[in-house]
Amino acid sequence: MPALALTLYLLGLVATFGIRTWLQVRRTGDSGFRRPAARIGSATWWGTVLFAAALVLGAAAPALAVAGILDPLTILRDPVIELLGLVVAVVGFLGVIAAQTGMGSSWRVGVDNTERTALVTGGAFSLVRNPIFTAMIAAFAGLSLMTPTWLQLLGFISLVAAIEIQVRAVEEPYLARVHGAAYTGYAARVGRFLPGIGRGKATNAQQVTSNLE
Repeated sequence: MPALALTLYLLGLVATFGIRTWLQVRRTGDSGFRRPAARIGSATWWGTVLFAAALVLGAAAPALAVAGILDPLTILRDPVIELLGLVVAVVGFLGVIAAQTGMGSSWRVGVDNTERTALVTGGAFSLVRNPIFTAMIAAFAGLSLMTPTWLQLLGFISLVAAIEIQVRAVEEPYLARVHGAAYTGYAARVGRFLPGIGRGKATNAQQVTSNLE
């Protein structure tokens, strides 16, 4: 199933980044991508590096498996597991697209510390604060079950680490500073990645300056 996993992954990238960016530019005149300068070793820098690594490994792992260079881990090599992975990956990518659409003109990749966008709390965002990332993790988990190589699992771990850093050390401080009580109240009601889990006060907004240096 590596060939199918690679095809699905590439289609997912085209849909969630390529088409989404095109739609954003068409509707708002802005791509939505933000890449502020980051000090090497800072949270922003690590989040970017790990996310880039995850994207590269997500393509490299199934490609090397197709070429016969990487073999699946025996313990996870099972047709039922692979089929389950396919379902989870498809649902994950569809979830990413749905959550991105739900953000409307507020959709961003990265954080501009000087920018203020609307706080989205409806739709999927009423269930979890980061539905895009939740769906993205699900998609990568599914791909890992479809092509369970050590390299694919490393890509999955890199993605989870990147998302944790981005959300906890970059986005939450930014949102708490920009939206104040509206965000902290929202964070106290809604889980971070799963319903009811990770609720509470967002990271102290005063930490944002050091995190983004």
